[in-house]
Amino acid sequence: MGFVFPKFCYGAFSRLSGQLVCKKIIGVRAISNAFNLPDTHKMLQKTCREFAEKELQPVAAKIDKEHLFPKEQIKKLGELGLLAVTLPENQGGAGLDYLAYAIAMEEISRGCASCGVIMSVNNSLYLGGIQKFGNDAQKKKYINPFINGDRIGCFALSEPGNGSDAGAASTIARLEGDSWVLNGTKAWITNGYEAEAGLVFATTDKSKKHKGISCFIIDKPTAGLTLGKKEDKLGIRGSSTCNLIFEECRIPKDNLLGQPGEGFKIAMMSLDAGRIGIAGQALGIAQAALDCAVHYAAQRQAFGSPIIKLQAIQLKLAEMEMKIEAARLLTWKAASLKDAGEKFTKEAAMAKLAASEAATFASHQAIQVLGGMGYVSDMP
Repeated sequence: MGFVFPKFCYGAFSRLSGQLVCKKIIGVRAISNAFNLPDTHKMLQKTCREFAEKELQPVAAKIDKEHLFPKEQIKKLGELGLLAVTLPENQGGAGLDYLAYAIAMEEISRGCASCGVIMSVNNSLYLGGIQKFGNDAQKKKYINPFINGDRIGCFALSEPGNGSDAGAASTIARLEGDSWVLNGTKAWITNGYEAEAGLVFATTDKSKKHKGISCFIIDKPTAGLTLGKKEDKLGIRGSSTCNLIFEECRIPKDNLLGQPGEGFKIAMMSLDAGRIGIAGQALGIAQAALDCAVHYAAQRQAFGSPIIKLQAIQLKLAEMEMKIEAARLLTWKAASLKDAGEKFTKEAAMAKLAASEAATFASHQAIQVLGGMGYVSDMP
C-alpha cells in the first residue's frame, strides 16, 4: 500500500498566529524544524500535521467530551497508511521506519489524543506481534483487514493484579483437542469495545513461569468472552478502555501466535516498540498544550500588551519548550536505535517517561498561562 500523500496537503503548514508572535518575541524554534530529517520524514511530518489540523483538531473536543469513537477519522488514517506505518509494503503497510512512526504519532496525537492511542495500539502492539511471529494464514486473516481503518485490533496483557507484568499472567489457557480454552480477566484494554481482534497472553505451563506464557489471537466477539464496563476516564475518551473476561472461551488451536511459551518474548518485543509510539503520543499532547498556551498568551491583553511579552509567561513557555524538545530527542534516539538494529529497550523506556512527564508538565503550565480560562472545558 505504501504511505499516501493526500490531495488536501497543499502549501506549507502555517503555525498558529500565537506561535508566530512567540517566535518573533522570544525566538522559539522547534527541533523538528532544525533537525536534519530525511525528505521522506519531512513530507510525512508535514502531511500528518496538515491532516491533524484539517481533520482532527476541529472534532477532537467533541470526540473526547462525548466519548465518541472516531470511526470516520480512523478510516482516513487507514487510507493514509498510518494504521500500519512500519508494516512492510509487501504486506500492505506503509513500509516506513520507527523514526517515521514516532513523528506520525506526535503529529496525529497533537490533533487528537484519542486517535493517537488507537493508532498506537493498532500499529505496534497488535500488528507488530503478528507481523513478526504470525504464519502466512494468520497474517492474511489478522493483518490485511486491519490496515485500512475498517477494523482495529487490541492488546490484552495487563491483569487486575499485575499490571503489565507479562511474567505473572493469571489468565490460563489449556489445550483441549483442536481448541485452546481460556479463563481469566485482562484489565485496562485499550480499544476493548471497538477492536475486532486482539492478542491475549495466558499461562499454558505454570511450572515454567514466564517461559510458560503463550500468546493467542482472538476474534471479537467470540463465545466465552465478555466485556467489562467502559472506564470513565479523565481524558482520551474516544478510545474505550475495559476489562476482557474469559470464561471457558474456546478458540481454534491454530490461533496460537508463535510457539508455546513464546508469549513473554512477544510481549516484551511489542512493549519495547510500543513505548516509542506512546512517547510520540505524549509529545503530541505536550506540543498541543504549548500551542494553546502560546496562542492564548499572544492574544490575551494585560497591562497594555499581550501577556506573552511578560517575562513570567515567557519563562513558563520556555520551560515547556525545553522539556518537550528534550523528550523529542530521546524519542527520536530510541526510534533511530531500533531502526539501526541496535538495543533500544532502555532508551524507549526513558523516552516514554520523559515524554509523559513533559505532557503532564506542559498541560499544567498551560492551565496557569490561561488563568481562569484554563479551568473551563471550552478550551482544548
